[in-house]
Amino acid sequence: MGREHSTPPAVLFVNWRDTAHPEGGGSEHYVERMAEGLVRRGYRVTIQCAAHADAPADEVVAGVRFRRRGTRFTVYLWALIAVARMHADVIVDVQAGMPFFSRLVARCPVLVLVHHVHREQWPAVLGPVLGRIGWWIESRVAPLLYRNCRYLTVSDETRRELAGLGIATSRTTVVRNGLDTPPPVHAEADPDPVLVVVGRVVPHKRVEHAVDVVARLARQWPKLRLEVVGHGWWLDNLRRHIEQRDVGDRVTLHGFVEEQDKHEILARSWVHLCPSVKEGWGIVIMEAAAHGVPSVAYRRAGGVTESIVDGRTGLLAEDFDDLVRQVDRLLASRSLRSSLGSAGQDRALSFAWERSVGEFEAVLVETAGLGHV
Repeated sequence: MGREHSTPPAVLFVNWRDTAHPEGGGSEHYVERMAEGLVRRGYRVTIQCAAHADAPADEVVAGVRFRRRGTRFTVYLWALIAVARMHADVIVDVQAGMPFFSRLVARCPVLVLVHHVHREQWPAVLGPVLGRIGWWIESRVAPLLYRNCRYLTVSDETRRELAGLGIATSRTTVVRNGLDTPPPVHAEADPDPVLVVVGRVVPHKRVEHAVDVVARLARQWPKLRLEVVGHGWWLDNLRRHIEQRDVGDRVTLHGFVEEQDKHEILARSWVHLCPSVKEGWGIVIMEAAAHGVPSVAYRRAGGVTESIVDGRTGLLAEDFDDLVRQVDRLLASRSLRSSLGSAGQDRALSFAWERSVGEFEAVLVETAGLGHV
């Protein structure tokens, strides 16, 4: 059963960002929901992540201790120092492509959390040369370094991709995302067709594909609009792309919005688009579904093939032309949007964070022999 603790077991998450970070997203949301749930179950939890201007270096939120140190690059050094100095019972090494190399200095078991494999993102973000180096570290160095560690991920698709890197499925457990209860909204579906994209504005999210869908369908749908919710360092490039496609009057860039506003925008939309290169799961797909809004994503984009049940809660596209066809199909059929939206809503509301936390804790117990707290 593992050793009993006279004091609550200590868990240290090392992660690139937190949700308060300007580039924080769904993977950070997952980490913090797990951390908060563990605190409720009696654990002492610390998240070591990069510093930024939107939050203090040290604070406690919902019982979770945050230590923010370093930049997007030096955060890895600060994390190693924390791993070496803290008396943790288990380290959760959150690998968003780049590992933290915690295994080199850890004095306790390490659990590796991978949301998705980053083969496609490396060249998109760092270019061909540095991208190849990043992919070599992720695909060759990390599996070797963490060869005796347990892995945790959020979808069966990522589990299969990790197996392709030599990480046996027997060492990998899938713990899916939960869903925050959506707030009550005042909005109803807009009388005119509205598409929505929610997420960070970065190259691999490919928001440009949503813009291109609008440009392609503008003639068939004269009142078609796109609402983009989110911010990121790629925003100026996106603005230029909108200008080049001459759809500036059809696209609204909201930037960062409060949670309530995000849900109001989702609720008034007809279709949610997720044109990302890769997602571990796609939390916003489930958030849209909770409002009865179906999503369209690419079939080869990882975990979206599990957050979307193709033909039942949303649609999957083979390529960009097919993406356009699937969106056009949904816009043209209110009954199809309604049936997919209804089934998606029922399914989305069945996902609960507390259940996910329980599954996460079970992996911690197995990894570190913590026993019951």
